[in-house]
Amino acid sequence: MQVVATAGHAGHGKTALVRALTGTDPLEPGTDPADAWAELPSGRPVAFVDVPGQARSVPAMLAGAGAAPAVLLAVAADEGWMPQSQEHLDALDALGVRHGVLTITRSDVADPRLALRQARERLAGTGLRGVEAVTVSTVTGAGMDGLAAALDRLASRLPVPDPTAPVRFWAGHAATDGGRTVVTGTLSAGTIRAGDELLAMPAGEHVRVEGIECAGESRRFVRGVARATLALRGGTRPSALVSPGRWTHTTCVDVRTRFGEASGRLARRMTLHIGSSAVAVALRPLGPDTARLTLNARLPLHVGDTGLLRDPVRRVVAGVSVLDVRPPTLVRRGAGAARARELASWPDRPSGAVVLRRHGVLSRSELDLMGCAPPADAVALDDGWYADPGYWEALHERLAEETARHAAERPLAPGVPLETVRLRLGLPSRRLAAALVRPPLWLDAGRVHGPVGAGDLDPRLAAAVERLRADLYPAPFEAPAAERLAELGLTGGALAAADRAGAVLSLGDGVVLLPGADREALRILSALPQPFTPGQAGDALSTSRRVAVALLRHLDRLGLTERRPS
Repeated sequence: MQVVATAGHAGHGKTALVRALTGTDPLEPGTDPADAWAELPSGRPVAFVDVPGQARSVPAMLAGAGAAPAVLLAVAADEGWMPQSQEHLDALDALGVRHGVLTITRSDVADPRLALRQARERLAGTGLRGVEAVTVSTVTGAGMDGLAAALDRLASRLPVPDPTAPVRFWAGHAATDGGRTVVTGTLSAGTIRAGDELLAMPAGEHVRVEGIECAGESRRFVRGVARATLALRGGTRPSALVSPGRWTHTTCVDVRTRFGEASGRLARRMTLHIGSSAVAVALRPLGPDTARLTLNARLPLHVGDTGLLRDPVRRVVAGVSVLDVRPPTLVRRGAGAARARELASWPDRPSGAVVLRRHGVLSRSELDLMGCAPPADAVALDDGWYADPGYWEALHERLAEETARHAAERPLAPGVPLETVRLRLGLPSRRLAAALVRPPLWLDAGRVHGPVGAGDLDPRLAAAVERLRADLYPAPFEAPAAERLAELGLTGGALAAADRAGAVLSLGDGVVLLPGADREALRILSALPQPFTPGQAGDALSTSRRVAVALLRHLDRLGLTERRPS
């Protein structure tokens, strides 16, 4: 099914068009949108959301059109372009509506050519420029077949949303009866099934879908785009119903404004319309086309969502694109200007790479809540965490600086505790702090140690360790042969002393690596399909089977791997 909202000046025949197309009389709109359904010539079903055209009903028009992907714009031949025609067009353009059909009604009353020319001129500077136009008369029926065909062509061009996408059902009319709520609205994407549990916003209450009605018929499920009525177990009156754990429920967002003037010219108190929701907001200008909105109610949002800001006093509208649903606090001097510079380079629909670069480290679930997929170049960490590559490398450098500072300031307390590392680097867990440790840093007993220097070992032994480090730098798991260890002077007591000092990792059987090599190997091996063989481990680590077996035995002794019979 596709959903088409009507728009146009009051009395220009929107309801008459819907009645003629569907064969049914929509419920009297008054100040609320009304629904009707039809089957187009190709057999495609379409739902019409008939919105009122009076000036006082603009919020209701926005509620109906805000969740619909296309519009049927009506202009009467005998009156031409009128004030509400322009107000509706401004709103549709700000909402980003790009699909529609222009209909010149009452062609039996007046020559439609002047009204058509007026409408074409008005649409020329908007996203609806070039839409197909039809002239009709609902009294004589002239042009109605052409209108149905035009709507059919429109429906065939509209994008088909992902049926597996997270659900966001924008609620319009809602009525409660005891412990049961009946809600009519638009499902823009995803699938709702009878028995599903959803969250009712803004309260965040869990409700269960007990029944679904679409196009006047009872359904077991409905897929977006669709206009439907849901029967819910629960007494709440929601503004939206959403999939649990798939949306950011926020009261603060950073947005890009589409106003034609600087964001500073907008009123500081406005109404934000997204979907069928209308929420009062406080606006703080940031840059010429960016602003921060503080909402007086929670909305379920993703980055890239589009909406409209409206000043009901001045009757001014501005389109907005949501750039960040978890924006940083702006309390320090100059923070607002710095944030404006950052947002200036962001696209209207930020990708996972942009969001991850902003936050540094995020879990898969956090990215999902923002509506983003993990970028291909992200550093994949344990437990579903992802890091921006540049940020992760900078953190590693900071960790090296912290270990060096700690060693200089507290020589009798070797190593920086992992919890200290976590706090200083602003990481959400110790496991992520541990994942930062790689050669020449090493981890032992919950403390991060830096590279061993001349002050920690006999100078000759320290020099031998540095030569070993140079050997292993390009290939950290290619353990030197016995002959090379002898050349370096890392045998017998010297090797034992270096091992005790934590300068090397001696695994037995003549396998000597650098500290931290075992943790790095564990990270790489964790990404393999489980279980794996020693040969597969060697391939993954780019080393010999001998070294791979020694590492696996070492990890087994630490309780970090599990042996399984072949």
